[in-house]
Amino acid sequence: MPHPLWSDEYWLPLMQLYLKKPVGVKPLYSRGLVSLSIELHIRPQYLHGCMLRLRSLDTPRLRRLWNTYAESPRRLSRAVSLIRKMKGFGDADDFYRGVDMNESFERDFRPVAADSTFTPVKLIMVLDLYFRLVPATMVAATPEVAELAKLVGEKPDRLEAVMAVFRTFDPCMRHGSEDTIPTLLTAAETEACAEVWRRYGMEPENLASLAAQLKDYWAD
Repeated sequence: MPHPLWSDEYWLPLMQLYLKKPVGVKPLYSRGLVSLSIELHIRPQYLHGCMLRLRSLDTPRLRRLWNTYAESPRRLSRAVSLIRKMKGFGDADDFYRGVDMNESFERDFRPVAADSTFTPVKLIMVLDLYFRLVPATMVAATPEVAELAKLVGEKPDRLEAVMAVFRTFDPCMRHGSEDTIPTLLTAAETEACAEVWRRYGMEPENLASLAAQLKDYWAD
């Protein structure tokens, strides 16, 4: 079923992304696919499905587009540049003003506050690691914590602080008067941790599957 915001012109930037080396269908949460999704306000899952269609060229129209542009990268680049100059493309704030939209997937890739480097997807990755560790290893010096910090571009002690917040929500943990909110996190970041816990804290198996896919976002 066609997406209500999809336009046939969008096959061209999608084809341009498909043809980037290594040529082929890009991972669901690869940075390029996520960036295009945010630009178009269309979820990565839908664009990924369209990219699979590009691979199979399942309609005459797609075959014509492929024959016209696939072997002419300059021509494709000019066409994509022209599309991006069209009203609304790449200027989403103006184009979508007043439109009732569910931006949940977009917010996941944006900072939780103007002064924060954390995004919900980073916190999702930390929560996944949280379920793989025991409390004694939820510290910056643990290799897994340092490795994840390097992957997502954060300091290990900041990830330690996030896991300390997760422990305050975890019903399997014993809480006492010593529980405090780490000072390394702002109120907005702490609330973002709470939101991620509400979404995924009771579904560690689904969380693990999502986190495994999200690694592709930082692999580019």
